[in-house]
Amino acid sequence: MDPDSLQLGTEHLWNWLVRLLSKDSEWLNAKVKFFLPKMDLCSGDKAQDATQGVILQLRRLHAQGRATWQAFIHCVCMELDVPLDLEVPLLSTWGHGVAFPSQLEASEESQPASQLQHGLKRPYQSCGSSPRPKQCKKQQLELAQRYLKLLKTSTQQRYGSKIPGPGQPLAFHQAYIPPILQWSRTPTPFRTQEGMAPGDPKAEDGADVSIRDLFSTRADKGPRVTVLLGKAGMGKTTLAHRLCQRWADGQLDRFQALFLFEFRQLNLITRLLTLPQLLFDLYLSPEAGSDLVFQYLEENANGVLLIFDGLDQALHPRSSRGQAGPEDPSPALDLFSSLCRGTLLPGCWVLATSRPGKLPNCLPTEAARVHMWGFDRPRVEEYVGRFFPDQPGQEAALAELRGSRHLQSLCAVPALCQVTCLCLLRLLPGSPPGQSAALLPTVTQNYVQMLSTLGPRGYLPPEALLELSEVALIGLQTGKVIFSVGDIRPPTMAFAAALSLLTSFCICTGPGHRDTGYAFTHLSLQEFFAALYLMTSPKVDGNALASHITLSSRWVLRTKARPGLLDHLPTFLAGLASRACRPFLSLVAQRDEMWVSARQAVVMQALRKLAARRLTGPKIVALCHCVGETQEPELASLMAQSLPCHLSFHNFPLTYADLAALTSILVHRNAPIHLDFEGCPLEPHCPEALVGCEQVENLSFKSRKCGDAFAEALSRSLPTMGSLKKLGLAGSKITAQGISHLVQALRLCPQLEEVSFQDNQLKDWAVLNIVEVLPCLPQLRKLDLSRNNVSVSTLLCLTKVAVECPTVRTLQVREADLIFLLSPPTKTAAELQGAPDLQGNAGQREEAQSRSLTLRLQQCELRFHEAQGLIAQLQEGPRLDEVDLSGNQLDNEGCRLMAEAASQLHIARSLDLSDNGLSVDGVYCVLSAVSMCRTLAELHISLLHKTVVFTFAPEQEEQKGSWDRTVLPVSLTCQMPSELPPRPAAIRLTHCGLQAKHLEQLCRALRGSCHLGQLDFSGNALGDEGVAQLAQLLPGLGALQSLDLSENGLSLDAVFMLTPCFSTLPWLLHLDISSDSQRVVLRGDRRGRDRWTGGSLPDFPAGAQSSAFHQRCVPRSLCLRQCQLEPLSLACLCETLKKCPGPLEVKLSCEVLSDQSLETLLHHLARLPQLSLLQLSQTRLSPKSPLLLADFFSLCPRVQKVDLRSLCHVTLHFRSSEEPEGKCCGFTGCGLSQEHVEPLCWLLSKCEDLNELDLSANMLGDDGLRCLLECLPQLPVSGSLDLSHNSISLESVLGLVKILPSCPRVQEASVNLGSEQSFWIHFSRQEKARKTLRLSQCNFGPEHVSRLATGLNQALKLTALTLTRCCLGLEQLTRLLSLLRWPVGLFSLRVEEPWVGTAGVLALLEVCTQASGNITEISISETQQQFSLQLEFPHQENPEAVALRLAHCDLGTHHNLLVWQLMETCARLQQLSLSQVNLCDTSSLLLQNLLPSLSELKTFRLTSSCVSSEGLAHLISGLSHCHHLEELDLSNNPFVEKDTEALMTVLEGMCWLKRLDLSHLPLGSSALALLTQGLSHMSVLQSLRLSRNGICDVGCLQLLEALRAASSLKELGLSHNQIRDFGAQHLAAILPALPELRKIDLSGNGIGPAGGVLLVESLALCKHLEELMLGYNGLGDVTALRLAQRLPHHLRVLHLPSSGLSLEGALLLSQALDGRPYVEEISLAVNSLATGVPHFHQGLPLLRQIDLVSCEIDNHAAKPLAASLVLCPALEEVLLSWNLLGDEAAAELARVLPRMSRLKKMDLEKNQITACGAWLLVEGLAQGSGIQVIRLWNNPISPDVAQHLQSEEPRLDFAFFDKQPQPPRGS
Repeated sequence: MDPDSLQLGTEHLWNWLVRLLSKDSEWLNAKVKFFLPKMDLCSGDKAQDATQGVILQLRRLHAQGRATWQAFIHCVCMELDVPLDLEVPLLSTWGHGVAFPSQLEASEESQPASQLQHGLKRPYQSCGSSPRPKQCKKQQLELAQRYLKLLKTSTQQRYGSKIPGPGQPLAFHQAYIPPILQWSRTPTPFRTQEGMAPGDPKAEDGADVSIRDLFSTRADKGPRVTVLLGKAGMGKTTLAHRLCQRWADGQLDRFQALFLFEFRQLNLITRLLTLPQLLFDLYLSPEAGSDLVFQYLEENANGVLLIFDGLDQALHPRSSRGQAGPEDPSPALDLFSSLCRGTLLPGCWVLATSRPGKLPNCLPTEAARVHMWGFDRPRVEEYVGRFFPDQPGQEAALAELRGSRHLQSLCAVPALCQVTCLCLLRLLPGSPPGQSAALLPTVTQNYVQMLSTLGPRGYLPPEALLELSEVALIGLQTGKVIFSVGDIRPPTMAFAAALSLLTSFCICTGPGHRDTGYAFTHLSLQEFFAALYLMTSPKVDGNALASHITLSSRWVLRTKARPGLLDHLPTFLAGLASRACRPFLSLVAQRDEMWVSARQAVVMQALRKLAARRLTGPKIVALCHCVGETQEPELASLMAQSLPCHLSFHNFPLTYADLAALTSILVHRNAPIHLDFEGCPLEPHCPEALVGCEQVENLSFKSRKCGDAFAEALSRSLPTMGSLKKLGLAGSKITAQGISHLVQALRLCPQLEEVSFQDNQLKDWAVLNIVEVLPCLPQLRKLDLSRNNVSVSTLLCLTKVAVECPTVRTLQVREADLIFLLSPPTKTAAELQGAPDLQGNAGQREEAQSRSLTLRLQQCELRFHEAQGLIAQLQEGPRLDEVDLSGNQLDNEGCRLMAEAASQLHIARSLDLSDNGLSVDGVYCVLSAVSMCRTLAELHISLLHKTVVFTFAPEQEEQKGSWDRTVLPVSLTCQMPSELPPRPAAIRLTHCGLQAKHLEQLCRALRGSCHLGQLDFSGNALGDEGVAQLAQLLPGLGALQSLDLSENGLSLDAVFMLTPCFSTLPWLLHLDISSDSQRVVLRGDRRGRDRWTGGSLPDFPAGAQSSAFHQRCVPRSLCLRQCQLEPLSLACLCETLKKCPGPLEVKLSCEVLSDQSLETLLHHLARLPQLSLLQLSQTRLSPKSPLLLADFFSLCPRVQKVDLRSLCHVTLHFRSSEEPEGKCCGFTGCGLSQEHVEPLCWLLSKCEDLNELDLSANMLGDDGLRCLLECLPQLPVSGSLDLSHNSISLESVLGLVKILPSCPRVQEASVNLGSEQSFWIHFSRQEKARKTLRLSQCNFGPEHVSRLATGLNQALKLTALTLTRCCLGLEQLTRLLSLLRWPVGLFSLRVEEPWVGTAGVLALLEVCTQASGNITEISISETQQQFSLQLEFPHQENPEAVALRLAHCDLGTHHNLLVWQLMETCARLQQLSLSQVNLCDTSSLLLQNLLPSLSELKTFRLTSSCVSSEGLAHLISGLSHCHHLEELDLSNNPFVEKDTEALMTVLEGMCWLKRLDLSHLPLGSSALALLTQGLSHMSVLQSLRLSRNGICDVGCLQLLEALRAASSLKELGLSHNQIRDFGAQHLAAILPALPELRKIDLSGNGIGPAGGVLLVESLALCKHLEELMLGYNGLGDVTALRLAQRLPHHLRVLHLPSSGLSLEGALLLSQALDGRPYVEEISLAVNSLATGVPHFHQGLPLLRQIDLVSCEIDNHAAKPLAASLVLCPALEEVLLSWNLLGDEAAAELARVLPRMSRLKKMDLEKNQITACGAWLLVEGLAQGSGIQVIRLWNNPISPDVAQHLQSEEPRLDFAFFDKQPQPPRGS
């Protein structure tokens, strides 16, 4: 087109455009405002007509540049109704910059000058650059007033127009509903101004905020800073602009000037500024005199308000130059900091808005913080009502809103509320009710629907959407929220402007530098578009898309300074991943839905991974939003099930939308959940989001920001949460108004179990209002009202509630604590309501009698009068369990009053009156008041520690009932009186300053007590005078249990005053005195349970104690510790003891006891016939003391045991006439050496019947041992002599070999020179022929072997020698055998050395060739490392062996030579035993050649060994010649079936075999046939063992036929085969042919009742049967019945474990066994005996072991079990593990333990015995039982208690492994 045509075309278009825009001037004004935000439309020159105004505005648009003009043309075509024939040339001509109209080419300078617009700097002004001129005050005031007027006028113009101003929110001029404002932290107390202007934010509770309240602090000086905190979309920016509008309208008249700055714009300024430049260059400049104006502002700073919006978006850091002055250029953030801290413009007001986060350090700590929340329901409805212009639209929208909880949660955010209303405005017309809300299920879909709503003619261009989305994403990634015109293409700009997606404003990058900026109307909209780009752009792959699915921690209150711009991006991605968004995404991406679904799947997979992880509270909330946006129930269920059962949220803000998102997830959860909100700023109405949430079981809020509005919202939710059991609301600021709402709600929550309102500053009325709801909560168990404000009068009202409410069990008040503990009533409310009046009254009385109440009113300032009122209340109430009034102000009168009322109040446990001002005079009154209280168990008064505690025992009826329920032995139950005596009371008057002068009055008060038991006067000042006076007064106090006089300043003279009390006080059994600790205690018979600190053991009545365990005389004891014991004192002490009744035990300790004192003591002790025990502990004695004690045997014939240890501990036991004789003497660790041996032996030789002598751990050495052995014949030792740890060397051992056997009555000696250093010699009363010597770890060298052999050759009476780990090698052993030559007799040698396990059979047999005598027995065990020989002397030749040896006289090879030598030494070999050896082929070949020559061989054993097939063939060849064998044992060898078959061939010629053991060998049909054939010739066979051979019922038939000829068979073992009933039937048929049978073992053979009955019938014919083992078969009670009828007479052992027996079968067997004289073992383990056990009436005199493991025996069987065990006097082992025995059974067993003298082990593992039962066992052991161990592993006893019990009684074993002590050898 030529230029002329182009010019004509553009003129045509220009004219048409002018005419079009003249018709819609408002649209044009809006667009000019958008593209030229700094232009003031009202301040320009008035055009003559509308056309001239349009032309003027078009020229202004053109002056902005080509990009702005192109964007405007696109808006015209997109938004206005432009014909198609004009739209195409308009876009082609101007839309792409082809040409500009000539009418616009005129310069802007030709236009009339307009006034400076808001935000423009006057060209002639340069603030801060020139010095301030001196102006008069009047001129300054005039300039300031003109500037302030200009500032207000400019603001009015900005907000006065209906067209949105620069930077104003999109709907600024629409209906404005202020959101909720709430103080988060206030500075100094503020005052609320009266009245609020219309439209101000509504007051919410007392601490919520109006606009006036924001600026009403009383801080007259210093900074006045308020920070407004709110999440995105809450309306912070809108409120900032609203404040500007209100100020311009005169509603904030306290401020003369107001400045609004946005940090998103300040971020663009990179240069440094002064404060005048910030105020005048960047906001509004004065017309003149800027310095004077600024000076005026400084002088009137209290009337200046500066608003900084978006503090969280501040990018530039503060400078490090310190505080800035007015003339110092600084970054914008530094200026803000200086304003806040008052260094700039001091006294001004600063308001900053920010998202929640870590606020900058520039803010002063005293800055006030206000939380901005969203809309509650009334605000939402008000907003919707104002948004819709017509009444039908309002009603329809409100109906949709009220019918959808999800819409309500969306509208809780003001920004989303506006979006929702825009969508509803378009959707409601033509939609059925409820349909519109269904189209807006998520935030994301709200935005999608909004785009469709705003789109022109419903069309959304995909290219423009995608381009705008890319701009949004790039901005978020680079931190950019303001865009320039060059950042966005004109078509995209036009599209965004048409849909109001962008807002424009003037931006200033510095003084004189201005431009137009564009931003999304809201940050969340930018995030939505960014997410849209990620989902639809082909440039973003799946990995990049998944990388954006992250959750920020959001611990913003503590750590994060700036919330990220991408925080909500995952939420929008999740929303776009829903199926409902798929068509929209397909449209934008211009791809098919399959491609879109693949993109959505990436997001869903990332969310699934997050849903399965353990996340923190903030991340959980963020994920709930994401999952809710997807609308995927499966994903919601996955997250719901992955949440922990206890979900905690701490210290981050939560809104209604957050809780709604969480609730939407919880509805998919199956298990209950606990929600805990602590320190979280909470939106006041957010609890409404929990309505109907049935999954919440525990709900807890702890925040000072929860007020009455929060409580009201919570009250609406609570009745709908049917599963809620625990509710906590702590640390809030709820008043009585909020409490009233909650109380009404609690009445509708009968399922609640715990409610907490602690730390809420509640007043009396509110607390009383809460407790009124207690009867309405039948399941309530705890009500916590701690840390509230409760008066004393209200406290008494609360006690009345506790008394009258039937469910209250405890009321606990202590300082700030106030807690009710309750329990559900026994009768439900429905039952009580439905019953008649009489029944209802009876039910109430029954309830009052059955329940008990604990009352703790500590430190409540109660006085005498309050105590009177309290007593009156309690007398009408239920039984009291505990009353604690400590820390009050009752004084003497109040304590007396409570003590007098104690017996009437029926207190079950304790009454605590500590710290109530009680004095000594009050003590007398209290004692008199409680003297006749029959339930008093203990009274403890300590004036020093301010302690006054009454402890009570159960009343007589209750005590008797508890005794009926208590598990007690029969003897105790029988002796229980019909009316129990009152329990003895303990009176403890400790540290009360009592002196001798107080005793008479005290005893007078105590004498009135009819049941005084324990008396404690410790910690007073009685002195010796008081003790003397008390000794005279004690008989008048009755029979006490104990008297404690410790810490009373007593001397040793007090001991002599108290010792005669043994005679005057029958109850006194123990006198315990310690000088160092000042302990003086007199007590009666105190059992071990009194020392038990757990307090769980029952207290037996005094009359029943002695019969609970064996009747025995309890000795009296005097314990005198850490006292100076001089001869005179000891003589005086013994004199005072002469009149003491016996038996008497004396226990003394002092630092040093001289020989003279010891002689004096021993001399006087011999004159005390009642003395049974003397102990001297921790007392140093002289080296001469062993001789003095040894001589005591001759001085006092009654002494039975003398034990001296380490010259520090002496124990003397004295024999009573009933005890057997036999004396023991021990001097261990006493430093005895050779010089002491002869005098000691001489003194001991005078002792008759010395059974044991212990001289271990002394210094005898070799010389002392030699001297002792020489004196040994003089010592009358008949038991054992212990010489361990006496530095004995190897030389002494070699001498011992020669000397010891010649000593008379020596039976065995054992010496160990290793670390054990043991040396024992055991004697017998008569001389015996065989003597044994055991030597261990003696380290014999080669030079010692000959000396050892010489000694052995001379020790003719020594018959056995054992050498264990004596370093005796193979060579030394060979030499020893060659040197060993006895004249005549048998000698046994056993060697235990490690090399035995590796030497091999061949090497050990080669050793045997060097023996000088005949070898009669050889035993080799490689695993046990043992090699044993028995030698016969002198050597004798066997003629048959000589002949065989001559036949093998070819000695050319070593093998033949070895065989020839073995034939010579083993000619008389009778037993060859090889166990656990590796028999090589060479060794087996040797045995093949050797065995035929052993004509006297009777026994051959090869067990558990490894032999090759070739070696087995050699062995079979050799054994085939041993026809004279009597015993053959080949058991437990790993042979295969083929080897076993070959082995059976050797049985053919063994006609003389008596014992055959082939257990564990596989016996196939062929091998079994050979075995059967061999057995048929064994007519003298006595024992046959075939255990675990795989014999079936058919094989059993063959085997049994061969046994018919074995008429002498005594033992038959077929255990763990499978003969079943068929085999049992045939076995029963041949049993009559075995008359000599004594033992039969058929365990584990699958025999049932049918086979069992036949067997039992046949076994009855075996008259000599002694051992019967039929366990692990299903025999049942039928077999047991038949066995009971046919029990063999001589039966010794009966094993029936796991035999299917019931209690009936066991009882039948026990009746049959009862009285049998030969029975030694019974096993009924693993049978279901339930509540019973075998009963014996006559007993089993020889029974040694009874096994009842895992028989389900419980306490009911305890009594008959114990009675039966007593009737078995020979019992050594009782196995009761893995049963159900408890403390009752333990009591019964403890009762009989002393009567089971031979019992060694009792196994009670895996039962239900507690510490109480274990202690009863300890007491039973203390009665003299000889048991070695009681196993208690895996009983319900804690490790600490178990350790304590084991320290008291070492025979209790709680370990997993059995630690049963082994007795010393020879004992």
